Amino acid sequence: MKTKIALLRKMGAERPYGTTRPLEIIEAELSQPGFGELVVKMAAAGLCHSDLSVINGDRPRDMPVALGHEASGVVESVGPGVTRFAPGDHVVMVFVPSCGHCVPCASGRPALCEPGAVAAGKGALLGGSKHITCEGVTINHHLGVSAFSTRAVVSENSCVKIDKSIPLDKAALLGCAVLTGVGAVLNSGELKAGQSCAIVGLGGVGLAALLGAVAGGANKIIAADLSAEKRKAALELGATHAVDPSEEGAIARVKEITAGGVDLAAEFAGAVPALKFAYDITRRGGTTVTAGLPNPAAELKIPAVSLTVGEQTLKGSYVGSCVPIRDIPRFAAMMMDGRLPIEKLMTHRLKLEEINEGFERLAEGTAIRQVIVFD
Repeated sequence: MKTKIALLRKMGAERPYGTTRPLEIIEAELSQPGFGELVVKMAAAGLCHSDLSVINGDRPRDMPVALGHEASGVVESVGPGVTRFAPGDHVVMVFVPSCGHCVPCASGRPALCEPGAVAAGKGALLGGSKHITCEGVTINHHLGVSAFSTRAVVSENSCVKIDKSIPLDKAALLGCAVLTGVGAVLNSGELKAGQSCAIVGLGGVGLAALLGAVAGGANKIIAADLSAEKRKAALELGATHAVDPSEEGAIARVKEITAGGVDLAAEFAGAVPALKFAYDITRRGGTTVTAGLPNPAAELKIPAVSLTVGEQTLKGSYVGSCVPIRDIPRFAAMMMDGRLPIEKLMTHRLKLEEINEGFERLAEGTAIRQVIVFD
């Protein structure tokens, strides 16, 4: 089979990406699906900072790689052993497949699937296979999805079936931005109605988290970002207050607004200063959640005693601590009845050939969620 992919040959390209064009749109060969695998024709794919962090080298991956991990599509064909999917099914792809058998999966924490993490590190699908080649060279898969492609072979354990009434362009965001952002607030942070909440880092995932805080019934919602435009967008989406975390007195202001600090602070910027700010504005007895992906060498320094005397909780959140087969339909239902208006996050619709310009906008911070819509 033929497929068109966005190929990254090496990391660390100089900006602007619209000029240096680190992603090449090429035709590649796609082999037939193996046991437990599907061929999915892509409908829509979102541009995420996790993709950008591979392009700029913050999250190293084996090269060359067919990039992209947040997507929706339609099943074209199925390999042997597949019983849960059939051609014509609409699916959302998840960037961590869940094997169902390892200790985390068996404990109800599929986001931490151990074979899934191993496969992602090797640029392979869950079963260890690789299906993309170009001129005799094997191309690595990105997080088991390789979403910036016209079609892809994926593990059935990377897919969740959705109702065909759900628009596929919006459904793409369910696979990362919504799972990660909304899940971090409602699952990892266990937000309760009436609590105060801060969202630090207002990209696509952070603003999805803000929508989750609104849907979860948070009382005061503090939006924090260096960008005035993003703070304005957050207020329009339901934040009650907005602060620039770099301004002098920002921590004191949040504590004044919330009478001592927020019950839950969720950080999505992927930068240590942002995480430190989130921790510092969390009240005694409160919870700080981070879903950001900083450079692996970055380290956080906090007063160790604060964890004890303040009974503060600092925890990570990967894929929003979600169980995708449970949470994607749940969040989709919230989206369809208007409680999660994620279409408000979609600032640009692109063709695959416009992907480099899209990543430059993402690097500049002038876009929220950009979606490639395939014909």
